[in-house]
Amino acid sequence: MYLKSLHLRQFRNYRDQEVYFTAPKTIVLGDNAQGKSNLLEAVELLATLRSHRATRDRDLVQDGTASSQITALLERATGSVDLALTLRHNGRRTVALNGHTLKRQIDFLGVMSAVQFSSLDLELVRGGPGYRRDWVDTLLTQLEPVYAHILQQYNLVLRQRNALLKQQKSRTDALAPAVDATELAVWDAQLAALGTRVIRRRSRVLQRLAPLAQAWHHAISSSTEHLEVHYAPNVSLENDDPLLIQHAFLEKVKERAIAEHAQGTTLVGPHRDEIEFTINQTPARQYGSQGQQRTLVLALKLAELKLIESIIGEPPLLLLDDVLAELDLKRQNKLLDTIQDRFQTLITTTHLGSFDAQWLQSSQILTVHAGQLV
Repeated sequence: MYLKSLHLRQFRNYRDQEVYFTAPKTIVLGDNAQGKSNLLEAVELLATLRSHRATRDRDLVQDGTASSQITALLERATGSVDLALTLRHNGRRTVALNGHTLKRQIDFLGVMSAVQFSSLDLELVRGGPGYRRDWVDTLLTQLEPVYAHILQQYNLVLRQRNALLKQQKSRTDALAPAVDATELAVWDAQLAALGTRVIRRRSRVLQRLAPLAQAWHHAISSSTEHLEVHYAPNVSLENDDPLLIQHAFLEKVKERAIAEHAQGTTLVGPHRDEIEFTINQTPARQYGSQGQQRTLVLALKLAELKLIESIIGEPPLLLLDDVLAELDLKRQNKLLDTIQDRFQTLITTTHLGSFDAQWLQSSQILTVHAGQLV
């Protein structure tokens, strides 16, 4: 797939900016806080409907305006597609394909695919398990758009169940209404059913991703290190049978009932999953050097590219946000050699020193200053 054009209106610090991509590789050059990352964030939103830099749409809408719009022309093997995403200060979104507004946002997912790699991705190794869950969930929504709906439904049930547990915990006198055990059992059943669907999909995608990441890690480390990616679900996963997983889920809910009632929150389910990385059988989070952690994240991102390409049949876009400064020369070269002209790449940088003459000659170079591109 190839992104031919992008138009930003009142998005972040871009008031009205259109850009046409004329080469497989585009280098976005500029000082910090000028809008380089904002450009890549707009593409990320079109691909995933999520931003790794903001949780509220109001933060994406330019100050003093009620809405912003991102539109793009994407060339795919099946033909051209016009994409449009409207973000509003009040949180209401609108998505459209080829000029037709879609009733369901899920129908927008899967049209454009992209892999984002920024300095923030080092938190994949260093940060808490939430970073790793968000990473695998974002990958899954591109490979299997219905997963976004499943995850949304699971989180809705989780909030409802937590509210019920909190209500139970807050009862301080005999006159307070008791929590209906039957109502809690209904939420338990829904949590187990939806949670099982989340667990199975996470397990399957990590099984496909792990060998790809191992191969890349092996190559980048010059065959001196062995990476293992291990999915550690909160609920035991001995096989892929959904009925057995649901049964294990409900059994664990019973086991943790006293603790849940005492804490007023749900302690069982995929919202507490972990994904573990080990290098030469040593946990990368606690004991990996900075170089090892960077190699690990780079291997994961290259594995994402390969996995998405193998499943959808087209290479995804690659968005590199100021990552070359985080990598040593060896890792920079491995990344740039892998890209070549195979993946359309948008890469931000504050200087051109990391690129050789051949790369510069084959790239489109855009300079950004205060939300304006040249």
